[in-house]
This record gives sequence, structure tokens and C-alpha cells, in this order.
Amino acid sequence: MNRFRTLYGASPLHLLLVLCSFALTGFAGVRLLSGAEPWKVVVWFVGAALLHDLVLLPLYTVTDRAAQSILRERREPAAAHEAPHSGQRWINYVRVPVFLSGVLLLTYFPLILRRVSERYTLYTTLSADVFLGRWLLITAVLFALSAVALLIRMGRSRPPRQVPPAAPTRAAPREPGKSGPDPETSP
Repeated sequence: MNRFRTLYGASPLHLLLVLCSFALTGFAGVRLLSGAEPWKVVVWFVGAALLHDLVLLPLYTVTDRAAQSILRERREPAAAHEAPHSGQRWINYVRVPVFLSGVLLLTYFPLILRRVSERYTLYTTLSADVFLGRWLLITAVLFALSAVALLIRMGRSRPPRQVPPAAPTRAAPREPGKSGPDPETSP
């Protein structure tokens, strides 16, 4: 088992899961491309890859770097017990809700932006007017949960308070002629 882990770099379960994901992806690809117009799927996939790599990736990279540089300048100097780059640990508490909110917006933007026809309401009997408010509420909840998680982490990582040493107490003088342990001193 150790030899396999050394050669592969992970456990056999990892290899099994990777092979299953490749099989599932292959099955989905065959099903998608066996339709009446498979070229539309290919065009959509290539377009999505180009949109991500040429537009979205530079956009969120620049946004992330700008947020880091702006918020790093406002940070107080690190204390002696903190690591030099410990102020950057909190950035993931902003990245995760932004990412999840962005994925929801990207997935449901026609509903959120009310870009649906009247047929949507006729088929689903749902109003398209509620999705913007719900998306904003979900986004607010994601940020609130992230802030609570950050506060919990900050509370746990705070060093324990150091109690000042107590003043030394004087031992009571020993009575002459008595032996044994020293009597306890009272506060």
C-alpha cells in the first residue's frame, strides 16, 4: 500500500474516484454529442471556455488582487506572536461567499434579472419577480455566515490572556519547639 501511495501520490480510493469521474464525464459527453445538433454543444463548450479564460479569469483575478491590496494597507501591524502574513488568512472569508453568490447569479441570471417570457409563469405558475430578492437574501446570509465563521476563528486563535504573577506571600514564622511541615499561609 505504501509503495502504491509513493508511486501514485494518493490512496487507491482517490484513483477509483478519479476513474469514476472520468467515466461519468465520458458518458455525459457521449449523451450530449449524440443529439440532433452536436455542434451546438461543442460551440457552447468552446465559448464557455473562452469566456472564462479571456474575460472572467482576468476580471476576478484583478478584483481579488485589488481587494487584497486595499485591505492590506488598512491592516494594523502584526503583533509579535502572529505570523508575518497572517492578515491574509481572512481573505477566504470574503472569497467564498463572493464565489457562491457569483455562481448562483451566473446560473440563474435570466430569472434574477427578469429576462423570462410570460410562458415561464404559465408553465411553472411561479412569478419571476421574487428571484432578485431571494438572490440578494441568499448573498446576505452567505456573507453573514462567513463573518460569524471569521469571528469564531479569530476568537479561537487569540492567545490566552496572561495573568500577572501573584505577589509572593510571606510564610508565617514557626513557633519554637514545633516540628513538621510549615503551616499554610492564608491569602
